[in-house]
Formats: sequence, structure tokens, C-alpha cells
Amino acid sequence: MQTLVIEGYLAADPSILSAQGSGKKRASFRVLETTRFRRADGAPGERTTGFNCVCFNAATAEKYIEAFARKGSRVVLQGHVENDTWTGRDNVEHYDLRVIVGDIRLKNRRETAGEPAGVSEGVEGAGGYDVNDDIPF
Repeated sequence: MQTLVIEGYLAADPSILSAQGSGKKRASFRVLETTRFRRADGAPGERTTGFNCVCFNAATAEKYIEAFARKGSRVVLQGHVENDTWTGRDNVEHYDLRVIVGDIRLKNRRETAGEPAGVSEGVEGAGGYDVNDDIPF
């Protein structure tokens, strides 16, 4: 299985859905990642890629994502890619890739005038670093 790490921003508020039988919650959301580069002629360019993500961990979906994640929240997530197929109302089969989230970290902004503090403000990771700092690579 291939694992990937994505750092980006939530395109919209996450959708929290409950399973019909068990009532377990799952979170569904889209993460946008922008890559900046230089073209061959030296002109700057950028490309934004959207990733459809699903978190099946009910506790994470309910107590972390639902409570704190909002449109524009900066996230770092780790997961793996799965194919998603479905048949539409017009009987056409559709294909898509989605990221199954294994771990997610919110990196919200620090408190500004009139706004609440980010979830991870002042929290240090296991390596003794501040999770609000930019990743050095």
C-alpha cells in the first residue's frame, strides 16, 4: 500500500455523515494543495490540485474534525489512495480516486482580534517542535 502526506487547505466545511445501520460517523472533505513553479521561460506558475478525502475513524470525525475543522483550515494528513466507482442515474459508470485518511492534524491560525485560537496553538509535537511552524522542506 502506498502512503501519502498532503498539506493544504479545506475547500469547504467537512461533511459529517452517519452510517444508516450503526450510526458511526465519518467525515468527508476536500483538500486543496497549491504548487508553485517556474516555467521554462522563467515565468512563475501555479497549479492547484484537489483531493477528495474520507476519514472513517468515528472518534476523529466526531470529536476533532466536526468540532474544529472549517473551510480554509490548514491541514496535514496522512493516508492511502483508493479507487471509488459508482453508477450514476444515467447508468454511466464513474471513477474517482479518494484519500482514506489515517491521521490528520489541523494547523489553524493563531488567535487574532476577535477570532478564537487555533486548535493546535502552543502544542508541541513528539519531536519537541511547534506544530504551527512551517515544514522545513
